[in-house]
Amino acid sequence: MKNIELIKPSAEHGMPVNQLVASCPPLDTNSVYCNLLQADHFSETSVSAMLEDRLVGFISGYLIPNRTDTLFVWQVAVGEAARGRGLAKKMLSSVLERPACSDVAYIETTITQSNEASWALFRSIAKQLDAPLEDTVQYDKDSHFQGKHDTEFLVRIGPFQ
Repeated sequence: MKNIELIKPSAEHGMPVNQLVASCPPLDTNSVYCNLLQADHFSETSVSAMLEDRLVGFISGYLIPNRTDTLFVWQVAVGEAARGRGLAKKMLSSVLERPACSDVAYIETTITQSNEASWALFRSIAKQLDAPLEDTVQYDKDSHFQGKHDTEFLVRIGPFQ
């Protein structure tokens, strides 16, 4: 299989991102418009993984307003054709290396308890960065989701250099 190229996303990636996320349960799908905005407005802190002309991976992230030392990772999606290559970790590392993230000392994300792949990814990133990982309840199943979505745990990694 050919090499995967990591690039800044563009608005044209909105629809392919939506289709990729839909093919990656247990990720929550968003509207195509939301994915278009992620790819367009957050291109400096997001990444598209391309295999030939096909989107096979995507990370959406942004700097938290008023806390520009913190990168919030919204979603990590890796298509079946690109799994087993450490792509998610490579994508996140590439975002952290960008000038837009030069002041980032923390990564935050939310993860449901059952999403083992995401827990493994963020534990691995914390180890790579030699940084502590803490988790607390961020959005509770009952009080935030009216029982219709599992509790989301806030995962915070950092500080790191």
